[in-house]
Amino acid sequence: MNRLTTNKDVFYSKISDLLKLAKKNVVQSINKTIVVTYFEIGRIIVEEEQNGNDRAEYGKQILKELSHKLTKEFGKGFSVENLDRMRFFYKTYASRISSTALTISEKGKNVSDEFRLSWSHYLILMRIDNVEERKFYEIESIVNNWSLRELQRQFDSALYERLALSRNKTEVKKLSEKGHIIEKAQDSLKDPYVLEFLGLPEENKYSESEFEQKLIDKLEHFLLELGKGYTFVGRQVRFTFDEKHFRIDLVFYNRILQCFVLIDLKIGEITHQDLGQMQMYVNYYDRFVKLDTENKTIGIILCKKKNDTLVEITLPENNEQIFASKYMTVLPSKNDLIKLINNKQEQ
Repeated sequence: MNRLTTNKDVFYSKISDLLKLAKKNVVQSINKTIVVTYFEIGRIIVEEEQNGNDRAEYGKQILKELSHKLTKEFGKGFSVENLDRMRFFYKTYASRISSTALTISEKGKNVSDEFRLSWSHYLILMRIDNVEERKFYEIESIVNNWSLRELQRQFDSALYERLALSRNKTEVKKLSEKGHIIEKAQDSLKDPYVLEFLGLPEENKYSESEFEQKLIDKLEHFLLELGKGYTFVGRQVRFTFDEKHFRIDLVFYNRILQCFVLIDLKIGEITHQDLGQMQMYVNYYDRFVKLDTENKTIGIILCKKKNDTLVEITLPENNEQIFASKYMTVLPSKNDLIKLINNKQEQ
């Protein structure tokens, strides 16, 4: 390839990148404008409803009339059902947004920065009754740029409840204020991990090697479930000392925690031997693999069944490196997880 051709490629690439960025910005601007417009429509509907004597009947009537007129002038998208969603959207978010920040109003204000997701995202978020849980998913969707599918999957797999299980009341409150912040090893953990994307029935018989292969086949999904900062290093990673060979099922690196994360897979109930083996793996990595500038290695044993008492007794009281978490191959019941949270907080 000659220099002229290379320069033309660079020339084209610069313009192409600029157009892609412009297209992305246009889409984001349109999405934001739509969301704020729908919020304003909801506000006007609610204010008009409050002027009626029989508010329930009056509200139904104005939605029907408004739907008819808007559909006639602007086409699809203004059914009674959609207008009612806009009304509910305003009622859901009005309390947290100041009236001075809202508008594309007559005063010529800019589109509010309060809404940073698409209308479709907010349709999912509005269904979440728990205000703190709703705020958490909104923050995480923004920070992680979750697609609709990712947001729905994280909600369906009860991410908020699973993170809340390992936190006290103060830390749970922080989830709704700042999202999922990772500062120490425990912050990155979930219990249980939900692996429904593997397509394995709850009582299905499979070997640990088959389980591992399923995770590798769905590595992108597994990384999403592991959480922020994880990158894949390798599988069946071998190390040797005293002429004996050992293999770690899965090795990851967490860029936020700046440490290696070793994962061992157990399809049955965890034993004290499993914990001892993981301690040896972690010690090896700390002494012979990690750099001086990196933090201590984390070891996670993913098991089908976990005995909390066994884990607690086997590991040191000040343990910050070895962890055991259950995995589930089907979506858990959110109600069951909420009960676990309430029971833990009452203890």
